[in-house]
Amino acid sequence: MATVQEVLENTKDRMQKSVGSLNRELSVVRTGRASAALVENLNVDYYGTSTPLNQLSSITIPEARTIVIQPWDKEALTEIEKSILKSQTGLNPSNDGAIIRLNVPELTEESRRDMVKVVGAIVEQAHVAARNIRRDSLETFRSMEKGKEISQDESHRAQDDLQKITDSSISEMDQMKLNKEKEVMEV
Repeated sequence: MATVQEVLENTKDRMQKSVGSLNRELSVVRTGRASAALVENLNVDYYGTSTPLNQLSSITIPEARTIVIQPWDKEALTEIEKSILKSQTGLNPSNDGAIIRLNVPELTEESRRDMVKVVGAIVEQAHVAARNIRRDSLETFRSMEKGKEISQDESHRAQDDLQKITDSSISEMDQMKLNKEKEVMEV
């Protein structure tokens, strides 16, 4: 059976993975500014294999509202274009035979508010994940106490430490939410 410290370390690791996952999810939320993160993980059908766009091309940001995708294999241009159109980025590709340009339109006030709602929903999913991790660890501590592996005092101390880890992760997620909302609402 695992020790209290191992359970807490595992919990901390899982919480950090949730925070990292949230960070990646928030990076693809459109803000009205060009960002490679908007498209770099789009999957492209490349000779029958689903491949992330950043493995097929270089993605650059020459201007504040323009993304340029230059595939290493010109044959992939049409598939990349199809993937961008199918994605929910809302961007329209312009293919000149060598590169694809994506102009990131400025967000309207209404679309900015919608994006803030999307950010809130993404962060709430991350909060739920953190609470589920906390619940799993809490159940482990309770079963350890019930199985006489740890004393009641040790269980309470472990639960306090668990709550501190959870609060820290939730706080980090909330800060990421505030930063992203500010970025989205910035004109």
